[in-house]
Amino acid sequence: MDILYGFSTLFSDPLAVLFVILASFAGVIVGATPGLTSAAAIAMLVPVTFYMEPLHALAGLYVIGKAGRFGGSISAILFNTPGTAAAAATTVDGNAMSRKGMPGKALKTAAVASACGDLIGDMLLIFGAVWIAMLTRNFGPPEYFAVYFAAFLVISSVVGASIVKGLISTAAGIVAAMIGIDPMEGMPRLDFGILDFQSGLALVPLLIGVFVFSEILFQIERTIRERGTAKVISDLVPGGDRLAWPEFRQIMPVILRSSILGSAIGILPGLGSSVAAFAAYGEERRRAKNKDEWGTGVIAGIAAPESANNAVSGPSMIPLLALGVPGSTIAAILLGVFLIHGITVGPRIFDTSRDLVFGLFAAGLVGIGVYFVIGFFGGAAIGRIIARAPSRLIYPYIFLTCFISAYAARTNVFDVFVMCVAGLFGYLMRKQGYSMAAFIIAFVLAQGAERAFRQSLILTNDGWLIFFQRPVAVAFFALAILVLSGQLVQRYRIRAQGDPS
Repeated sequence: MDILYGFSTLFSDPLAVLFVILASFAGVIVGATPGLTSAAAIAMLVPVTFYMEPLHALAGLYVIGKAGRFGGSISAILFNTPGTAAAAATTVDGNAMSRKGMPGKALKTAAVASACGDLIGDMLLIFGAVWIAMLTRNFGPPEYFAVYFAAFLVISSVVGASIVKGLISTAAGIVAAMIGIDPMEGMPRLDFGILDFQSGLALVPLLIGVFVFSEILFQIERTIRERGTAKVISDLVPGGDRLAWPEFRQIMPVILRSSILGSAIGILPGLGSSVAAFAAYGEERRRAKNKDEWGTGVIAGIAAPESANNAVSGPSMIPLLALGVPGSTIAAILLGVFLIHGITVGPRIFDTSRDLVFGLFAAGLVGIGVYFVIGFFGGAAIGRIIARAPSRLIYPYIFLTCFISAYAARTNVFDVFVMCVAGLFGYLMRKQGYSMAAFIIAFVLAQGAERAFRQSLILTNDGWLIFFQRPVAVAFFALAILVLSGQLVQRYRIRAQGDPS
């Protein structure tokens, strides 16, 4: 089996295994630190990967994303403050169980559910990505443009509360990607007469600005607003730190159903962990006989969102590896790392970089095991350490790291300026409800979409008709329009139900 080949590739490189272990620790800590997201941590580390082997770089960043999804449950359960947006659903029953004096049981439940969900999602990735890649091997420029078009519309319509704001965020990302030299005509565009703009906007300072610098500004505002509040971990009741076997058996069907739901959501670009977590929580509460008890510390209320949350991790990589289209923010950053190391992502990656891809899959499975052990046996200890770490010491170091990372990417002061502007832009986007994920994914995909579009027009004298002469391209266009139409109808119904008149 190919995955066994992946394990042999991984374990033949002790340094790669070490990076996976360190990334598991780092991911849990990052996820458990309120305000410091996995995407932000990965963005800051991208410049470091310039000097690393591809497997070391990709495995480390991939595992940080996985472990970070679980780590968010630690602060959600102990402090009622989700470390990541995806852990928000876990706070409902997780913190309620913690307040009853059973924080250990809640953390162990989260660790078991996260690891099981992640494992199921990775199985879908390992077997599904290769199969989809085989189907897409013969795609030409028209089909790829249709895929990009579908990704733009789907991401715009499913992220955030407003489709219009999602479309605007996507359009802004496309415009930002067009700054620089026209790849076919060699003429400057959108450079505003500034020479530095002719080299285009670099991905790394843009990522750091949008995800890290903006987060610092957001956390400064939040700290000022919540000054004086303290983080408290509840005292244990007898047996409050133990997950009994009957309880484990009770939540296994919940974990299985929620993992399948999370995996299905993960394949669709743009939906992400938050949607999966809340969808699984809502579905299991609907099925439960004791609906009134949910929200008071029900063990299934922790298992459902945590398993769905982590089940997204693997499947969100399927569109990236099989089509070259990232299904999440973290996948978009990983796409940048692939490109930095000169690796073309798409269906032929399983031929050209087979050892790297299956080594990455193996690293993900090892990372699941490592962060499970960390969370199951050390979750409470990590929570206590984070509770004692003052934000006035953490964020200044992150702030300084932003400048260093932005400059180190190309040793260019202009990139620091881009990072600062992108940070302010990202902060304003968050405040106004625009999607940073849609902006970044569109920025990453825009050049490929433009290239596929212009190559398609060169292939024929029929102009735009070429896109409607290819059945696969037509199918992707139709899928995109159906998703957008469905979202419009659904939101219209929600708005109509909420209208008292």
